[in-house]
Amino acid sequence: MEKAEKIWLNGKLVDWDEAKVHVLTHALHYATAVFDSIRCYKTPRGPALFRLKDHLQRLHNSAKIYTMKIPYSVEELCQATKELVRVNNFSECYVRPIAYYGYREMGVNPLANPVEVAIISWRWGAYLGEEGLENGIRCKISSWMRPDSRMLPPLAKASANYGNSVLAKLEALQCGYDEAIQLNSQGYVCEGTGENIFIVKEGVLFTPPTEAGALEGITQNSVITMAQDMGMTVIRKNISREELFLADEAFLTGTAAEITPIREVDKRVIGRGVKGEITAALQARFFDICRGKDEKYLHWLEFV
Repeated sequence: MEKAEKIWLNGKLVDWDEAKVHVLTHALHYATAVFDSIRCYKTPRGPALFRLKDHLQRLHNSAKIYTMKIPYSVEELCQATKELVRVNNFSECYVRPIAYYGYREMGVNPLANPVEVAIISWRWGAYLGEEGLENGIRCKISSWMRPDSRMLPPLAKASANYGNSVLAKLEALQCGYDEAIQLNSQGYVCEGTGENIFIVKEGVLFTPPTEAGALEGITQNSVITMAQDMGMTVIRKNISREELFLADEAFLTGTAAEITPIREVDKRVIGRGVKGEITAALQARFFDICRGKDEKYLHWLEFV
């Protein structure tokens, strides 16, 4: 990872190497942290953060589910994020805000510990590779089931949830695939290890509903809005493994993954094994929006 100059930590800009936590930080031992992810894109009007307030509101929502009180408002975090991007002189970057229980007392109960907040930014290209963005990736159905809301709250973007994602990702990589797709406890397609999923069948887009157990994705929501504005039909429904195998197209969405085509799942070629026409159209529109080239969606951008 390439270092940046500064990190925002508890209301102050500190040098990258000085942004430290104690080894007894509660979140390190008990996964009591919530986070989010934001991309900043280069536009003709300067750097722009994509759906910044939506992401930071989701951070607050995640914290509420864990009864964690973030000591900064959404607006304060928006301003801090913009300041951080400016100070680091980024035209494009990835941003990671995180809130976590810090160090004071040990034990499962976190409430005696202070809530610490950090915002980190760094240069980060295509999460699943430029080749993957253009030509698609190979995915494996994971043996690791996605937890449902009786186990962990899927609507919270919490560190605890991602222990499950790490296991699924490692399994996929060790089997020679690029990414894992996880099923829920009912056997329906849920999401990737850090991405929502869409399939296309006969020109219609399908994506799992909230009750399937996937995170409510902001990029997912953006794709649904874009697709409907482009005259496409989008249906939220449970998707079986077999429907995924038989899809005409499939793709993953997320802040890190952006819109990444899937060309193969468990050695079944999806469609023609290349980026499909609908995926390509949505991907092109998405990048135009992120880079400030589409006036209709300028309200999704927060200019630095």
